[in-house]
Amino acid sequence: MNKHLISGLLSLTLLLVLAGAARAQAPADGGPSPTGPTQTPLDGGASLLLAGGLAYGLRRLKQRRQK
Repeated sequence: MNKHLISGLLSLTLLLVLAGAARAQAPADGGPSPTGPTQTPLDGGASLLLAGGLAYGLRRLKQRRQK
Protein backbone atom coordinates (compact mmCIF):
# COMPACT_ATOMS: atom_id res chain seq x y z
CA MET A 1 0.00 0.00 0.00
CA ASN A 2 0.97 3.57 -0.49
CA LYS A 3 2.79 5.17 2.45
CA HIS A 4 0.60 8.30 2.32
CA LEU A 5 -2.60 6.27 2.22
CA ILE A 6 -1.59 4.29 5.30
CA SER A 7 -0.66 7.42 7.24
CA GLY A 8 -3.93 9.08 6.19
CA LEU A 9 -6.00 6.13 7.33
CA LEU A 10 -4.10 6.00 10.61
CA SER A 11 -4.70 9.73 11.15
CA LEU A 12 -8.40 9.35 10.39
CA THR A 13 -8.73 6.42 12.78
CA LEU A 14 -6.94 8.35 15.53
CA LEU A 15 -9.16 11.37 14.95
CA LEU A 16 -12.33 9.30 15.19
CA VAL A 17 -11.18 7.59 18.37
CA LEU A 18 -10.21 10.86 20.04
CA ALA A 19 -13.39 12.62 18.90
CA GLY A 20 -15.40 10.19 20.99
CA ALA A 21 -13.46 11.18 24.10
CA ALA A 22 -13.98 14.94 23.63
CA ARG A 23 -16.47 16.31 26.12
CA ALA A 24 -17.52 19.80 27.16
CA GLN A 25 -16.43 20.83 30.64
CA ALA A 26 -18.68 22.34 33.30
CA PRO A 27 -18.08 26.03 34.08
CA ALA A 28 -15.36 26.69 36.67
CA ASP A 29 -17.61 28.99 38.71
CA GLY A 30 -20.04 26.18 39.45
CA GLY A 31 -22.76 27.58 37.22
CA PRO A 32 -25.27 25.44 35.44
CA SER A 33 -23.83 22.93 33.04
CA PRO A 34 -25.16 23.00 29.47
CA THR A 35 -27.91 20.40 29.43
CA GLY A 36 -31.18 20.13 27.60
CA PRO A 37 -32.08 22.63 24.90
CA THR A 38 -28.99 24.83 25.39
CA GLN A 39 -26.72 22.29 23.70
CA THR A 40 -25.78 22.91 20.08
CA PRO A 41 -26.39 19.97 17.74
CA LEU A 42 -23.73 18.95 15.26
CA ASP A 43 -25.81 17.97 12.27
CA GLY A 44 -25.85 19.46 8.79
CA GLY A 45 -22.64 21.48 8.81
CA ALA A 46 -20.44 18.71 10.14
CA SER A 47 -21.98 16.21 7.74
CA LEU A 48 -21.34 18.49 4.78
CA LEU A 49 -17.72 19.04 5.80
CA LEU A 50 -17.18 15.31 6.21
CA ALA A 51 -18.77 14.54 2.84
CA GLY A 52 -16.72 17.26 1.14
CA GLY A 53 -13.49 15.99 2.66
CA LEU A 54 -14.27 12.45 1.61
CA ALA A 55 -15.08 13.54 -1.96
CA TYR A 56 -11.88 15.58 -2.16
CA GLY A 57 -9.78 12.70 -0.86
CA LEU A 58 -11.31 10.25 -3.33
CA ARG A 59 -10.73 12.70 -6.17
CA ARG A 60 -7.08 13.08 -5.20
CA LEU A 61 -6.65 9.30 -5.01
CA LYS A 62 -8.17 8.91 -8.47
CA GLN A 63 -5.84 11.59 -9.88
CA ARG A 64 -2.77 9.90 -8.40
CA ARG A 65 -3.70 6.51 -9.81
CA GLN A 66 -4.18 7.96 -13.29
CA LYS A 67 -0.60 9.30 -13.39
